[in-house]
Amino acid sequence: MNSDLPLTHAPRSICILRLSALGDVCNAVPAVRALQRQWPDCRITWIIGKVEHRLLAGLKGVEFIPYDKKSGIRGVLALRRQLRERQFDVLLHMQAALRASLVSLAIPAALRLGFDDARAKDHQNWFCNRQIPPHPRSHVLEGFLDFSRALGAKAEPLQWDIPIPEAERDAANAFAPNGPYLLISPCSSQRVRNFRNWSAEGYARVIDHAFAQHGLACVLTGGDTELEQDYGRRISRLCQHAPRNLIGRTSLKSLLALVEGARLVLGPDSGPMHMATATGTPALGLYASSNPDRTGPYLSRHWVVNRYPDQVRRAFDCEVEAVSWGKRVREPDVMDAITPEEVIAMLDRLVLEATA
Repeated sequence: MNSDLPLTHAPRSICILRLSALGDVCNAVPAVRALQRQWPDCRITWIIGKVEHRLLAGLKGVEFIPYDKKSGIRGVLALRRQLRERQFDVLLHMQAALRASLVSLAIPAALRLGFDDARAKDHQNWFCNRQIPPHPRSHVLEGFLDFSRALGAKAEPLQWDIPIPEAERDAANAFAPNGPYLLISPCSSQRVRNFRNWSAEGYARVIDHAFAQHGLACVLTGGDTELEQDYGRRISRLCQHAPRNLIGRTSLKSLLALVEGARLVLGPDSGPMHMATATGTPALGLYASSNPDRTGPYLSRHWVVNRYPDQVRRAFDCEVEAVSWGKRVREPDVMDAITPEEVIAMLDRLVLEATA
């Protein structure tokens, strides 16, 4: 097959390598849909993390190979054995991390497409023989679409259509309040010096305001970690109108159904923001440590409370334009820059505009 880009012949098979995380795999789905529209007969295989697979399982027209990200060299060798009889026309290496690049060595493909030099972290270019064109200061979702565009597929319209089994919808309906609700996922993933979580006191004030002013009940969601469970308990104690606390009680598919049914989703830079985008639900994002122009909810960035620019000035004494794209502000109190008043004001605006 001609390896020049864009492709001059329809590929017979494409392998996508994107292991994590939940928000990122949501953002990658429109690129997959673009490929399917351009070449409906092409076989698409996606090597994905096991947890992330639980969210995207059943995606029409996609063969998934779940991969244990903690399996190390044994996992790479097992994948190599699994794929030894396969030969892909194209590998889309969509994860610029050394761990993923090592996994890529197990994938037989003629054309191995990775990020451009500016985005090819951890020497990803060593593992690829082609690169997508540069796209400075772009959103993560645009970065994935750049792979489809490089091959010759049209990116628009954006499509997700992540399937939700009826049993999971039924579970979500059993959890959901009667009437409109606000869904809050208060915690981001736990990583070293990952200060993205807002205060329980702030969430409680927003919850009471949403109920009093807009008749919105509240649903709390999240994983079953002690941090998230503690957040849920603290928020519930501080509220006059207690939320329905589902932290640790939902599967990813039932969470997706709850997100889809919500009037809006509120939370920090985390997976549920992008799940909201995928389901067409407005997302009110809280951003101070990370740049919403890069990782914000793609279709709801105009509803983000954005304190990132002033926190960059405080931490680095410069403007956003002067720091590297994706630079994090890793100060423990960074999210304290967001006030309940501005979140409430944005919520009021969102509800007004979304129902107009």
